[in-house]
Amino acid sequence: MPAVARNRSVPNIVVSEADCDRLTDLATASLERLPEVAEELLSEMERAKVVGEDSVPADVVRMGSTVTFSSDAGTDGEQHELTETLVYPADEDSDAHKLSVMTPVGAALIGLAVGQSISWTARDGRKHRLTVRKVS
Repeated sequence: MPAVARNRSVPNIVVSEADCDRLTDLATASLERLPEVAEELLSEMERAKVVGEDSVPADVVRMGSTVTFSSDAGTDGEQHELTETLVYPADEDSDAHKLSVMTPVGAALIGLAVGQSISWTARDGRKHRLTVRKVS
């Protein structure tokens, strides 16, 4: 079962050509080590609208974006608001709020625009839903 499960109606996502190329390479290289997240990231890149660097709207989550999103806490349904910078695995740092794109929530965020929501499943099997509130 993929680490990031989607509902039937997934939002449209947009990624730059450069992000798509790098993320596809990263996911392909991670297939043996992190198969669920790697497969989900590859799936996201396949369905994304790929555009030139200058054509990615400012309100879309891309690599290096700082994104504020609300997410339910899973079983209790309580909403939490988080602000994280989406980074490559080598730059991940939870103390500095740097979230790797090779985590289930990181893979779920890439390409989303402000106001869009998506469901995802954490590595422990709990289902969550997040909504992007702000991108900078």
